[in-house]
Amino acid sequence: MPIVVPDVLDAEFAACAWGDAACVVPWNLYLATGDTTILERQLPSMKAWVDKISSISGDSRLWLGGFQFGDWLDPAAPPESPAAARADADVVASACYFHCADLVAKAAAEVGDSATAEQYGRLALEIRQAFRKRFVTGDGHVLSDAPTAYSQAIVWGLLDDDQAQFAGARLADLLRLESFRISTGFVGTPLISDALTMTGQATAAYNLLMQTQCPSWLYSVTMGATTIWERYDSMLPDGSINPGEMTSFNHYALGAVVDWVHRVVAGLQVDVPNRVVTAAPVPGGGLTYANATLATPYGTASAGWSVDGDTVTVSLTVPVGMSGRFSLVDGLTEEVGTGQHTRIYRWATEQVAPTTIRELVDSERWAQVVSALVEAGVAEDDREVAGRLKRFIGEPIPADGFVRMVSRPGFGDAPEGLSEKLSAILA
Repeated sequence: MPIVVPDVLDAEFAACAWGDAACVVPWNLYLATGDTTILERQLPSMKAWVDKISSISGDSRLWLGGFQFGDWLDPAAPPESPAAARADADVVASACYFHCADLVAKAAAEVGDSATAEQYGRLALEIRQAFRKRFVTGDGHVLSDAPTAYSQAIVWGLLDDDQAQFAGARLADLLRLESFRISTGFVGTPLISDALTMTGQATAAYNLLMQTQCPSWLYSVTMGATTIWERYDSMLPDGSINPGEMTSFNHYALGAVVDWVHRVVAGLQVDVPNRVVTAAPVPGGGLTYANATLATPYGTASAGWSVDGDTVTVSLTVPVGMSGRFSLVDGLTEEVGTGQHTRIYRWATEQVAPTTIRELVDSERWAQVVSALVEAGVAEDDREVAGRLKRFIGEPIPADGFVRMVSRPGFGDAPEGLSEKLSAILA
């Protein structure tokens, strides 16, 4: 597979994520259209890409060594070294290998090729076993302890259920320690929000979505952007341009989060092959409403919701030829038919004062705490404060001594009135 199409770079090497388009694009086209002829036509090239990786990995069933773009343009990577991501390149590549083998097995099953489905399903299982043996601890730590590594492992099904829950909790903590600044590149960005909501970390997902400081999705909006940038910081906070290459101001990759916004924030989940439209919103982030619409092969499908006090009104439009379903986070489900439907549910909005450092970073009071500390000269910004809490993330908020906990080493007496101000915020 070339790195770009048309192949203007004449790059003769295999690279994960980029080459994975051979498997990902046909599968996503099938999901969007329900047309199995796409899979029938492309299955040979899907197999060929996985076979290419297999020729590299050999009996190890792991994609190790060689050049990889990896989690390209991780915001922690230096401008001059865009591949220097937090996530280990071997972990990223081996997870991609599994994902592609799994897609080939699924595609083959959809077109009735049981022999190919069995062959590549068995290969995917072998890759999964090798991945867990090499890169995953028993409880669910993934090598390199990076958000993208956890996101791949969770969303693509490389972990067992208990490991996935641990990985989701660890992923959320990693984000808290960055005060929810984004920490994924091209590979992790489409996955991280789903990894969080799949493991019960919706609050962390929303805190990540709503962050406006650099790097974040909304940072570019604060800088006047009307397109998606190639880097989160293609334009720096002072208005200058990032000195590295790869600074396009019209580049889709990091905008992949919007797929999650459609499916989880607005709650519009469309299963075209099985002709089902589901309203499954997960409200949060201080938002009071959300709506999404999709033109399906059967007509327009839509879902949305709005909050009014202690109730949430959920709407769903099901086109002719499809069935519908309401599915809420509390487990309530209801099957419906063609047409427009509305349901009203109870919605708990009570705010509870945080009792642990973890809960504090998740809460609306975090911004007030950071503001007080920055104003007092104890820290420069929210990220600095969060980083100092690494060893205390699961501990109770202390009745006293909180200022010293979040202060830089060697910090003297707290400014007058700061402790009292923080106590009032945290009460």
